[in-house]
Amino acid sequence: MLGSTHGTFTIDLRARVVACGEAPGDAVHGVTAVAGDLDVSGRPLHLPVPDLDRFFRPESVAVVGASDAEGRPNTGITRQLLAWAERVGARLVPVHPTRTSVFGIDCVPSVRALAEPVDLAVLLVADPLPVIEELAETKVKFAVAFASGFAETGEAGAAAQERLAAAVRRSGLRLLGPNTNLNAFERFRDDLEGPAVALITQSGHQGRPVFTLQELGVRLSHWAPTGNEADLETADFLSYFAGRPEVGAIACYVEGLKDGRSFLLAADRAAREGVPVVAVKVGRTETGARTAASHTGKLTGADRVVDAAMRQFGVIRVDGLDQLQDTSALLARARRPLADGVVVYSISGGTGAHFADLATAAGLSLPELHQAKQDELHQWIPEYLNVANPVDNGGHPVGDWRGRKIIDAILADPSVGVLICPITGPFPPMSDKLAQDLVDAAEATDKLVCVVWGSPVGTEEAYRTTLLGSSRVATFRTFSNCIGAVKAYLDHHRFTAAYRSPFDEAPRTPSPSLRKAQALLRPGRRLSEHAAKQLLRAYGIRVPREQLVTSAAAAVRAAGLVGYPVVMKASGAQLAHKTELGLVKVGLTSASQVRDAYRELTDIARFEEIDLDGILVCQMVGRGVEMVVGVTRDELFGPTVTVGLGGVLVEVLDDTAVRVPPFGEREARSMLGELRGRALLDGVRGAPPADVDALVEVVLRVQRMALELDGDLAELDINPLMVLPRGQGAVALDALAVCR
Repeated sequence: MLGSTHGTFTIDLRARVVACGEAPGDAVHGVTAVAGDLDVSGRPLHLPVPDLDRFFRPESVAVVGASDAEGRPNTGITRQLLAWAERVGARLVPVHPTRTSVFGIDCVPSVRALAEPVDLAVLLVADPLPVIEELAETKVKFAVAFASGFAETGEAGAAAQERLAAAVRRSGLRLLGPNTNLNAFERFRDDLEGPAVALITQSGHQGRPVFTLQELGVRLSHWAPTGNEADLETADFLSYFAGRPEVGAIACYVEGLKDGRSFLLAADRAAREGVPVVAVKVGRTETGARTAASHTGKLTGADRVVDAAMRQFGVIRVDGLDQLQDTSALLARARRPLADGVVVYSISGGTGAHFADLATAAGLSLPELHQAKQDELHQWIPEYLNVANPVDNGGHPVGDWRGRKIIDAILADPSVGVLICPITGPFPPMSDKLAQDLVDAAEATDKLVCVVWGSPVGTEEAYRTTLLGSSRVATFRTFSNCIGAVKAYLDHHRFTAAYRSPFDEAPRTPSPSLRKAQALLRPGRRLSEHAAKQLLRAYGIRVPREQLVTSAAAAVRAAGLVGYPVVMKASGAQLAHKTELGLVKVGLTSASQVRDAYRELTDIARFEEIDLDGILVCQMVGRGVEMVVGVTRDELFGPTVTVGLGGVLVEVLDDTAVRVPPFGEREARSMLGELRGRALLDGVRGAPPADVDALVEVVLRVQRMALELDGDLAELDINPLMVLPRGQGAVALDALAVCR
């Protein structure tokens, strides 16, 4: 326990705040945090990194339920663990209540009988809970539970898993599983060099394609099969791997996240370290989400929020396991790009044109080579062939000394960072020499050289020996995987070069707005438009001049003060959609129109049996671009902020972008860049450019509100937010707020 001027406290990343003194705080297995480690909502700003060295390289291992009886499942597992322990230099201790020895090694009857503490206990028992409680007395650092029948099976299993997790928290040890497997104890090749791929999977079988990269010459350093994540989770291994010097990239197969905040903190650590994270995340569809939940018992999360959160912290999301292996392998091994330009080099004009189309559509930059470079290439390539980019050599030059000259000349261009050579099929001996020239050139340059070997056979010598034998050439089997991996490579290095952790800038102390806002909240209730606008005003968000009135005479006086023309609206906590009920009147220009509008609005409300807190008399705001800015709570990540095209377009086009706080101005502007209707803000068909700076300011103020009122504000919807012409600001014309 740490003392501070704010009191004493601990943190639990799995719960919101566990207070043990005057101040909120957080602790994970004895790790404590001070107030500066928490944001304004009481959530942690740093993720404790577990010391997993003794998990992956233990000095001693206890196997509880060890067996050498033929035909028993535990026998095969024990045999594999014996081989693994020998490889990592660990002493293995079998634990069995009735056996004196297993595979010739003396047994102990229980974990309480262990002569000395062990680093890792592997539990080959159907119910690990009693063993965990015994392990608490033995100072074991880590345990692995293979048993199934927990959260993946439904409510009863989830309750059993929570009991297991509670026992683990009390014990002080760290648990992998339950519902995990032996992947962490696989045989990894030790004859491969260079940066490695570290693998995290919630389904062991789904990691097999990445694991077999070793057979293609790509080094693999670790495999963490997290299973149901009762304790150790994806975020723990992600944080640990990000700090390992041998890890060049982290590949993840994620069915669901245990805790969204922990995952983002871990991704933030990887981004700070410049370690790329590539992930397959199941749950894009309702069917996939449902299946993932039944498999691991995790929350899959709203996919749009998951997708946005991953992009926000630099996690590269891919769809297929083939993409996972190709992208992670490239990112692990490739050096930092010297330029963003991509050149496509082929022996066929058709191949080059096809590849260039796909690459450009994916967002890669294919710069036209300077005329001087084209003239140089035409020394070896016939004049009638295109060498601007893509470069078509016509075939024959690759068969002699000219082939290497061409490749070296392209790589020498300062605008070129990546050379891609699609070889659609083998054509020895030219394809053999082309492959060798590409490998030799790659060894002599710091630039990335990629080859797409299009043969469906894959047994050719040029492929199996020459290309796969090179640690400098990135070899792919499909155009799409090559393009996706190269784009991820360039995007990753651009991202990390400019990365500034949003957690470093997250507000630690409340703003003066918070006290004003809290006085307006009504727990468990929806606020009226008038009250919701007061909430916005508390955070410095501009709203129209308006007055809430309860009589026709007061409405006329208010209109005079607000200034004609005016808008009149019914205001009440029950009202979410006023226009459909005829409860909005616009463009009123006289006292008689205001009196008539007041009577009509109150008559409709009585007929519809709607309780009103009054009628709003509002300033008419000039024309601009209607946007929507809002706050919702995600099950995994907490408060999220959305911006998009507003008015009726929000429901028709669903053109929105979402982010998870905290984030800064750059990210707010990036949200606008994702909108299909972004051009409306720049001015179209004679309309003036909108005040984008004011819009960004509103997004950032709403984010601050979301953070400070986390736990109190369930939903906020500003629609429309009228973004006026540049320099004139933005005005919230309507707002809806729901309190928790």
